[in-house]
Amino acid sequence: MNILVIGSGGREHAIIKKLKESRNTEKVFCVPGNAGTAFEAENINLEVKDHENLISFVRENRIDLTIVGPENPLTEGIVDSFKDHDLAIFGPSKAAAELEASKAFSKELMRKYNIPTADYRIFTGLSEAVEYLKESKHPIVVKASGLAAGKGAVVCETPEESLEAVNNIMSDRCFGSAGDEVVIEEFMKGEEASIFAVSDGRYYKILAPAQDHKAVYDGDRGPNTGGMGSYAPAPVITAVMMKKIEETIIAPTFEAMRKEGRPYTGVLFAGLMITPDGPKVIEYNCRFGDPETQVVLPLFDGDLADLAYKASTEGFDSNGILPVKDNHCLCLVLASGGYPGKYKTGFEIIGLEKAAETADIVHAGTRMSEDKTVTSGGRVLNVVCTGKTLNEAKKSAYSAASLIEFEAKYNRTDIGDKGIRYYEN
Repeated sequence: MNILVIGSGGREHAIIKKLKESRNTEKVFCVPGNAGTAFEAENINLEVKDHENLISFVRENRIDLTIVGPENPLTEGIVDSFKDHDLAIFGPSKAAAELEASKAFSKELMRKYNIPTADYRIFTGLSEAVEYLKESKHPIVVKASGLAAGKGAVVCETPEESLEAVNNIMSDRCFGSAGDEVVIEEFMKGEEASIFAVSDGRYYKILAPAQDHKAVYDGDRGPNTGGMGSYAPAPVITAVMMKKIEETIIAPTFEAMRKEGRPYTGVLFAGLMITPDGPKVIEYNCRFGDPETQVVLPLFDGDLADLAYKASTEGFDSNGILPVKDNHCLCLVLASGGYPGKYKTGFEIIGLEKAAETADIVHAGTRMSEDKTVTSGGRVLNVVCTGKTLNEAKKSAYSAASLIEFEAKYNRTDIGDKGIRYYEN
């Protein structure tokens, strides 16, 4: 197959790396790509929002399958556009992608179909939200309902913090139109985990569980980012817990979407909290997570091209859990200093070839400038390593990362430690 991957981040580079392993893959294109994808695919300079030009490119280059990485094209209806022209594309329709585009929609869906999640209220007016917060128990979580690049949820310890958060979102518009509506929900205690389930609209296949590290600083402190690192499999998800997640969350979610007339195809990313009362949904995403994809796909003991093509065309014949390699995988994110706030780009990156001798280097915010690789985003590189133990994978990743340098490089030092403690106890 000739395959087109849409996106420019670490997730897309990781997808391309896995596709290249497939005996079913002939050639891979990437729109628009980054400095890393250019070595393993052909980067194409097209505007992702221009569906007409993308469709023309797919036809002219005999593309058999398009895989969409980021959420924005999905929520803007790229899948609908491609299917209108009978083109195979991996991802949910615009109607199904509302699971991520609107936290208010997803929370109402969970309430209607008894899918476990935190108790919540939805507000479209600032004054009503403020009055509710003044009487609410804290800590509490304030979320922009729309798309906010993974940064729209604020955990507030005090009434002062929650009032500041809701004002920032609804009045100061820190997330733009994503804050037209807010979801205020109870704070859930427990440990987070990420589950990916690939669906053909009827049946589904579940990949290895992972754990992301959202906060920018060690010890899960500071503001949320797009993700500072990840590892898989997440030991908090035992076989028994996975069965419960499948029965109470994954299967009911797909069934709910069918009943709502929005059958879900592509990958559903369920962000979960494993609470003392069992697993509960924090939020849904309508695409592969980033940086979880970077650790889940290396452990998938199967053919990604075949999996995505079947989900998008002929379908599966049953539900199930996909085979996982007997390894552990860890991804360390190297970020620009100042991220997720203001940061500078355009700095040369050195040490990539040396680091690549012992690690898989996945590019995120990079670009080529003449013959140099330079920074172009907040999350710059992912250093990915596998090992027989999680501790081994961590040591390898941090060792390789120490060989890479760029101006104001920043990374957390505790990625994977939660998982390591599980195995040591």
